[in-house]
Amino acid sequence: MAGNIAIFRAALAALLTGALLMCNPPANAQLLTFSEVMKRPAPKADTRIAYGADALQFGDLWLPTARTDGKPHPVVVLVHGGCWLASLPGVELTHYLAAGIRDAGFAVWEIEYRRVGHAGGGYPGTFLDVAKGTDHLRSIADKYKLDLTRVIATGHSAGGHLALWLAARPKLPAGSPLRTESPLPIHAVIGVAAIGDLSHFAKAGAHACGDDTVEQLVDQRKRTTTDKVAPFRDTSPSELLPIGVRQVMIHGVFDGIVPPALGMRHQVQAKAKGESVQVVVLPDSGHFELISPWTVPGKAVVQAFGDVLGR
Repeated sequence: MAGNIAIFRAALAALLTGALLMCNPPANAQLLTFSEVMKRPAPKADTRIAYGADALQFGDLWLPTARTDGKPHPVVVLVHGGCWLASLPGVELTHYLAAGIRDAGFAVWEIEYRRVGHAGGGYPGTFLDVAKGTDHLRSIADKYKLDLTRVIATGHSAGGHLALWLAARPKLPAGSPLRTESPLPIHAVIGVAAIGDLSHFAKAGAHACGDDTVEQLVDQRKRTTTDKVAPFRDTSPSELLPIGVRQVMIHGVFDGIVPPALGMRHQVQAKAKGESVQVVVLPDSGHFELISPWTVPGKAVVQAFGDVLGR
């Protein structure tokens, strides 16, 4: 009961904050759509590397200028969003964020993966793809001078859910087909409009993606608790708390797709498990400013990576 009250208070605080700002919105408030983002000239990654046999099992690698001290680059694993759906843009939508993070001095490993609507997408393929793609960093680290002792996972929207899930992989329950041997350690997560509680999102927010999208993603109709892991037990980061790494949830106050209340909900749930989560609510921002480094909110997102690593 106490946990539910705390979650309610956090959600109410977010709603009140948004309501106050909406009553007197800043003149420079930006509410970009993804199509407006993608009208800009697209930056290009340094190289594209396959991590599996399927055409969608690849990552785009973005490399910063060589370090003057000769040390390897810290790495950001970037997972694009798009409601986990094949019908929406893939890595091309987060190329702008990838380039911004690269320009801030990080190597960026931007993962493509099979989604709901792709052959092999959904459960377990979507999750296994991002896991396999992340673990593939071990195979390319030496060649590209990547520091696997400093790996930040990040993602936007649905990709933020998957970034949190990547950090939580060591907590996956026995018997889950998503468990793999020796998952690459994630040292911090920056969730950009990320979804921590997948079950809650399915009921309270998934209208933006389609009412049955989460159900398809987790294979809810086909799985039963009698012979398989319950649908959200191995797919929702909130079910795997405490994750044991630093977590920063960044939201735009005007975001109607993944509102700040969802980040605050994750924060409250983590606190109940003895874990601290930082929530940052950016003014003048909707959903897509956060992946647009030419905007003030987008610049703040890029800055967060240096802050997390203390530089």
